[in-house]
Amino acid sequence: MNRAETVFQNPAFDESQVGKVNNFTGADLTTNTYYFRPGQTMNYQGTRPGDQVYVCLSGSGQFYLNNGTEEVIDVASGSIVYVPSGVQARMVNNGESELICTEVCHPSKHH
Repeated sequence: MNRAETVFQNPAFDESQVGKVNNFTGADLTTNTYYFRPGQTMNYQGTRPGDQVYVCLSGSGQFYLNNGTEEVIDVASGSIVYVPSGVQARMVNNGESELICTEVCHPSKHH
């Protein structure tokens, strides 16, 4: 089994929606990579069990966290966003270039 891969080699951009690739799923965590064209949005998915971490690998955009009050965080290449358990999150590519963001979370979380 290959235990390393690059999210840049076979990007999954989609014109009609945010592209998603499951990189791997283990017993305690899973990793998904999201591919945003300019203007695309990953809407709120509802609260999830366990914490989540998002890493912005390229591009820029805005990350929204909602725990009763919405907080907006500007992100760019290299940004890391921590989402505590029970907090809703969404991401918007409001930039002019493509955005690639990887999520690490508990495997029971489904999008």
